[in-house]
Amino acid sequence: MEDLELRLQAVKPRVAIIGAGWAGLAAAIELADAANVVVFEAGRVPGGRARSVELDGMRLDNGQHILIGAYRECLRLMRKVGVDPQQTLAAQPLAWQQIDGISMRCPDWPAPWHLLAGLLVANGLRWRDKLAMLRLLTWLRVRRWQIGQDVAAQRWLQQHGQSERLLQCFWSPLILATLNTPPAQASMQLLANVLRDSLGSSRGEDSRLLLPRVDLGALFAAPAVQWLAAHGGDIRLGKRVTALDLTAQMVDGESFDAIIVATAPYHALRLVNAPALTNLLKAWQYQPITTVYLQFAGRVTLPAVMTGQAQGLGQWWFDREALSGEAGLVSVVISAEGAHDNLTHDALLAQVEQELRRAVPDLPSLLGGRVITERRATFAANVALPRPDVRLPVKSGYLAGDWLCADYPATLEGAVRSGIAAAGALMQDWTTRT
Repeated sequence: MEDLELRLQAVKPRVAIIGAGWAGLAAAIELADAANVVVFEAGRVPGGRARSVELDGMRLDNGQHILIGAYRECLRLMRKVGVDPQQTLAAQPLAWQQIDGISMRCPDWPAPWHLLAGLLVANGLRWRDKLAMLRLLTWLRVRRWQIGQDVAAQRWLQQHGQSERLLQCFWSPLILATLNTPPAQASMQLLANVLRDSLGSSRGEDSRLLLPRVDLGALFAAPAVQWLAAHGGDIRLGKRVTALDLTAQMVDGESFDAIIVATAPYHALRLVNAPALTNLLKAWQYQPITTVYLQFAGRVTLPAVMTGQAQGLGQWWFDREALSGEAGLVSVVISAEGAHDNLTHDALLAQVEQELRRAVPDLPSLLGGRVITERRATFAANVALPRPDVRLPVKSGYLAGDWLCADYPATLEGAVRSGIAAAGALMQDWTTRT
């Protein structure tokens, strides 16, 4: 890396990055020492689909994101911009706590011992189900987490001996939480990749859940922008790009040596004139994520900081007071499309509160609630979904975004890896030309 920087010192490319989500910021950080970086962001705050928003006088995250210990690139870049993961993330061993389903907690041991220990003491599962899950994960490990021809996860799991109880209380909630796609259409191979880096990792710490203790802006986006500004980056918030000419390397009439489009795929469709990419993305589907915030008058004590339910609308409840000190606040996550899409905000708030009160009868009075729905929160992680390359079919044009990371569904780690890959491809091409 040092040799590359020395060669580029004499001729630094001027690089435009369109989008200040985690992918665009990752690309900018990787390029900061080797290029003159200009970041364009349509919103007034950075972070993309993982940011904080002001809503009716409350500062809330636009969704509840979870990291795991295997997200090495996320954690590396957080440290690089001055964020201490030990302070900003609450780490806990892999746990599965449902009020009406399965309860399991795995110790910080290498695979497969952590899972074996967790299953031995798991509540809510018959021994035949525990053995069926263990056999399946062992088979996947032997196959190096490759299933062969990709198929829908629900169908594949049924064919591999997973009972209705396991599907309802473990596999379906896991698929919704990680792939944000209904199990009947979600890619089993992508699920296997997620399992490989969590349940299947030989490093015990890789499977740890990392829950944010701070809002999403403070977790990465705001410190990244500050770090970039201190390292010569030009960050233009509230600047929507309206004219992009990749052939001429122009952004709104301004000339650059290279351009990285780090937006959501549906925005890339509008900006990038590339027939192959257009044809691919036009066939894509998207899935929503709804986050319901309930503000109570006093302390709320959930069964666990992150508590799930197998039946009902609210899939996962998060104790925000325990995590980030937001007194009396509970966030409830509903992944993918479903019956809740047909409810008004008031009806949804009422039903989610009712479900919570059934599990926690001594809840204090409700002061109010908010609903945040990202209608196109993620691409649908469908079976055998083709992904584009980070290089566009024009000189010095690149893509970044969680949708470029073929190994993962839409995750923060996928976004960061794609930004790093785009920056690496750009530097490699620039070095070759110069």
